[in-house]
Amino acid sequence: MNNEEFKKALIKRGFDLARKVITLVNKFPNNRVAWVITDQLLRAATSIGSNIIEAQAASSKKDFINFLNHSLKSGNETKFWLALSRDLDSKLISEINEIITEVDELVKILGSSIITLKDKNKL
Repeated sequence: MNNEEFKKALIKRGFDLARKVITLVNKFPNNRVAWVITDQLLRAATSIGSNIIEAQAASSKKDFINFLNHSLKSGNETKFWLALSRDLDSKLISEINEIITEVDELVKILGSSIITLKDKNKL
């Protein structure tokens, strides 16, 4: 996979993740606890993809890395809110776990990309 294909695949994964989380939160119960958790979950999960997109338009390598860092942090926050959301509806645990796996993969890709970019900048 070349660099352009990698970028497109990463953008698509971020976008698809946001769509999965949007679909998931619409299945949660309609109560105050769920509202708080889903609000935070939606913000964090949609931030992953939006920061990946922003990175593509970065004005410098440093700016690019900064946006990927924001995406990475949002990924870690998303995992927290997804783990907590398993308490909202036991019927959704399997679906939540699948999404956690996807977020974990994205976080690993982002972390590895950031390390690689930082190492290249040292040269």
